[in-house]
Amino acid sequence: MIIITGKNSEIILEKEKIIEIENLSKQFKDVKAVNGLNLNVYNGDVFGFLGPNGAGKSTTIRMLTSLITPDSGTIKIFGKTLKENRIPILRRIGAIVEKPDFYGNLSAYKNLDILGRISSKEISKKRIMEVLELVGLEKRFKSKVKTFSHGMKQRLGIAQALLHDPDLIILDEPTTGLDPQGMKEIRDLIIYLSKEKKKTIFLSSHILYEVELVANRMIILNKGAAQVEGSVEELLNVNKLRVTVEVSEAEKAKTILTNTDWVKKLESSINGKMIFNLSPEEVPELNKYLVHNNVTVNALIPTRSLEEFFLNITQKASG
Repeated sequence: MIIITGKNSEIILEKEKIIEIENLSKQFKDVKAVNGLNLNVYNGDVFGFLGPNGAGKSTTIRMLTSLITPDSGTIKIFGKTLKENRIPILRRIGAIVEKPDFYGNLSAYKNLDILGRISSKEISKKRIMEVLELVGLEKRFKSKVKTFSHGMKQRLGIAQALLHDPDLIILDEPTTGLDPQGMKEIRDLIIYLSKEKKKTIFLSSHILYEVELVANRMIILNKGAAQVEGSVEELLNVNKLRVTVEVSEAEKAKTILTNTDWVKKLESSINGKMIFNLSPEEVPELNKYLVHNNVTVNALIPTRSLEEFFLNITQKASG
């Protein structure tokens, strides 16, 4: 949307809302899976969708992809209500929801070819090979899917989601079953799709560190309701780390730090573990200072800020 304001007709660009959810609710018997959920996802976002097991993440995604119907509330995607515009909206969405399923006796290529034929958009052989290459399966395109590991099937599921070049990509636990290298490759792929291909990505994951690395905005759910939503940078205060420094001689270290600026950053010191609030740049500087003053540093352990934030939010909501 373009808004023109002021005497000089200043032009302000407002990001387009790709997903708008208002007062969304879904109940299964006595369980309120989603309870009055509100959220907005903007064009170009990598939106982290977080919450403990049973928080309502999968139910929300199933409503977003029209697999189940909400009890109440509205879902707008691309500015149109999902209920009245289901088919044209779904044609612009690529999704991997829970465990992807394929024909085991057919090759990876043939599976994608069949899925391409089912969709209303013509998918070329070149496009099939492009998406297989994106997820690192181009060398196995002739292999039967039944020979694939769980992680490889997960990659093929992502390839399926990308097949028709969607504008919105919804990924439900995309790194499930992948080894660390595979997780990094999927993380790099998400960044590539966002930065280079200008895709909007809705990412549900329980791997908090992965979300912290790729998402620019996020929401945390608990018991079907939003606990917090906003910019990852603002919510996590990414310029600060909580760092545990394990030393052999804690009292000596505390004495050395007395009357220095470091002591102002010291939160606590118990059993040889000193906890500091530092910027990323200060971590090696503190280590250097202690070592220079003959203090043996056994470990420097930064706290995962998203994990700590997530636990604080969900524990407060459960209390």
